[in-house]
Amino acid sequence: MTSYVQTVSVSHETALRAVGVAIEEGAKVGLPVAVTVVDPALGLVAFGRADGTTPHSVETSRRKANTGASTRRASGWMQGDFAVALPMGSGNLLTNIRGGFPLVVDGRHIGGLGVAGGTPDQDAQIGLATLSALGLETP
Repeated sequence: MTSYVQTVSVSHETALRAVGVAIEEGAKVGLPVAVTVVDPALGLVAFGRADGTTPHSVETSRRKANTGASTRRASGWMQGDFAVALPMGSGNLLTNIRGGFPLVVDGRHIGGLGVAGGTPDQDAQIGLATLSALGLETP
């Protein structure tokens, strides 16, 4: 019997770069955004917010990152009752609002990214641009 499990996780260096790139991408379109990066177990690795970000965007970015890491899918895919039940059943750790993404490199799941501050479509565009700029796989 094995007494341990090996896991992979986003490095702090990549997480910090993701936060910086996402804030820059938001600034390009005139949006102050909050950005969260979590590991596969939903542990916070990096967080940042641009000056002027709305207060609720801080928590929303965390929930989006959690969703990307937990479901290994971009947030916003849930339909019908599931879109309400999953957030409620997870104590609101997860959300169906677009702007959350799994972090995947070389086919390995390393965490989640969440962007909040604009509309859900704007947050998703900023997130996709961030993944692309970092050379990470996009959904």
